[in-house]
Amino acid sequence: MTRNHLLQPNLILAGSVLTLTPDLIQQYGLKGLVLDVDETLVPMTTSSTFPELQAWVEEIRTRTALWLVSNNLSESRIGGIARSLELPYYLGAAKPSRRKIRAALQGMNLPAHQVGMVGDRLFTDVLAGNRLGMFTILVEPIIHPDFTAIRSHPIRNIEVWISEILGASIIGNIGKKHR
Repeated sequence: MTRNHLLQPNLILAGSVLTLTPDLIQQYGLKGLVLDVDETLVPMTTSSTFPELQAWVEEIRTRTALWLVSNNLSESRIGGIARSLELPYYLGAAKPSRRKIRAALQGMNLPAHQVGMVGDRLFTDVLAGNRLGMFTILVEPIIHPDFTAIRSHPIRNIEVWISEILGASIIGNIGKKHR
């Protein structure tokens, strides 16, 4: 796999994880999803979920196995979020390391190609998922509805810029399937 393919998501959504519908999941034949937590499910500064996320999880879990895998080391924060959503989880994943994502795949009892890796970061979530042969889904960082200030994501912007230089096609391809 070339460098640009390692950073190339299979699907780029023009919105948050909440725009990932059961129909899209079914369209791509996914039986499970590994979900990043920080900025994918909840803002970094938030320790709890919100009603829209809880409703999304309830709808998705009826058709798809779900597992949280976070780089965050805070058991109280990540564990609290996982318990509120009633989802299994791993923290301290050190993505793009594959070890805890592999453990989640084993926990779901699904092959990597039937599981989507969903996240907001190219150099952690997408890279780790692609290294395992998963279907990778890049989403926009989530902003809680109560947050009114416009938020900037400088690390993500740098990742997108570097990935474009390396040959991945990110900018201008929001909402499109790749590969």
